[in-house]
Amino acid sequence: MNALRLFLAAYLGLLTLLWLLADNLFAAGYAFFDLRRAVVNGTGILAIGAMSLGLLLAARPAWVDARLGGLDKGYRLHKWLGIAALLLSVLHWAWVQVPKWMVGWGWLEKPARKAAGSEPSALAAFFNGQRGLAESLGEWAFYAALLLIALALYRRFPYRHFFKTHRLLAPVYLVLAYHSLILMKHDYWSAAVGPLVALLIAAGSGAALLSLGGRIGARRKAIGTVEAIELHPDNHVLGVDVRLHDRWPGHAAGQFAFVTFDRAEGPHPFTISSAWQGDGRLRFNIKGLGDYTARLPHSLQVGDAVCVEGPYGRFDFAPQERAQAWIAGGIGITPFIARLQDLAGRPAGRPIDLIYCTNAPDAGFIARLEALAETAQVRLHLRVSGRDPRLDCAGLCALLPDWQTRDFWFCGPAAFGAALRSGLEARGLPATRFHQELFDMR
Repeated sequence: MNALRLFLAAYLGLLTLLWLLADNLFAAGYAFFDLRRAVVNGTGILAIGAMSLGLLLAARPAWVDARLGGLDKGYRLHKWLGIAALLLSVLHWAWVQVPKWMVGWGWLEKPARKAAGSEPSALAAFFNGQRGLAESLGEWAFYAALLLIALALYRRFPYRHFFKTHRLLAPVYLVLAYHSLILMKHDYWSAAVGPLVALLIAAGSGAALLSLGGRIGARRKAIGTVEAIELHPDNHVLGVDVRLHDRWPGHAAGQFAFVTFDRAEGPHPFTISSAWQGDGRLRFNIKGLGDYTARLPHSLQVGDAVCVEGPYGRFDFAPQERAQAWIAGGIGITPFIARLQDLAGRPAGRPIDLIYCTNAPDAGFIARLEALAETAQVRLHLRVSGRDPRLDCAGLCALLPDWQTRDFWFCGPAAFGAALRSGLEARGLPATRFHQELFDMR
């Protein structure tokens, strides 16, 4: 998380620095409207820069997994970039509109129009001729982006609608890209900031076109059918066995995939809860947490078509030199089930403890988990809410007296993981030895 924050700060800081160097803001004695012009340019550069990188990350390029430590980290950065783009766009709009209102109210005096300089080049004349259209389209695109990003951040907005409305940001972005290129100060093109912004807009536009063409993740998709369904009624977990007909590259325990059972609903990210055996079979354990996943036991049928895109993620249980502690909260048990299957018949040769915290234990589910843990030679500790004390850092350290020598792997509710992480780090555990999936795509 700290690495993501540093990356975001460095990225926006670089754009800010290059803008300041190109605009020479502090070297000139600006009047208010000169300052306004510079800030409008700067906030526009930062806003389109944030939106361009955010759109590029949404296209799920292969390098995100490796460079950011997993696609889940990429989507967290995508979310922060969206928030930054929203705030910067509002600031940009305010610096454009509010002074106009203040002139109309008589609070400011409109500056005299500057005399025309030398005859502009043909390219500059073309850009100048487009300014009116770019301003008008950009304003309406801003209103659309404001609405769409706000809907994406509103957690109660249903996923099936979010999936459709969020894709509308692609054409909105293309309009804003046109707005930015036309209205960017001509002097910026001879400085570093101009070509950089053009490169970012080119990358963002490519991602937008991929989205509009439905080509995001196309090379990593495999078609299959639902082979078996198993409902665990006590914990509301649906086990879905899938048989893929297309080539699948294989996956490591802990990775996830985007699964589409219903094209109208769109793809949902689910952790793969089976080890790869090379036979085209995958299993997903799906918790009924929302409207869609709660309906799946009634709507999904054996033989239904399914599209699986992936694998993604870096929750891969490496390094493996030290003893490990696995902590699962609720449906967060799924990556550990896949790893238990991996270790069946070939134990890790070092202590591994799995602590499974659940508020709805299902007898059949627990029995299968116990059998897997025994085969993999992993010590299983079951903590049931309401029966056992709530697991906190002190309880975890008491349960595992050698905790200082372990790597920790957590999958479950974000607040639960954050509390354990902060507690362990306060006791001296290096941050790099606590691994957590940010399994939240919104």
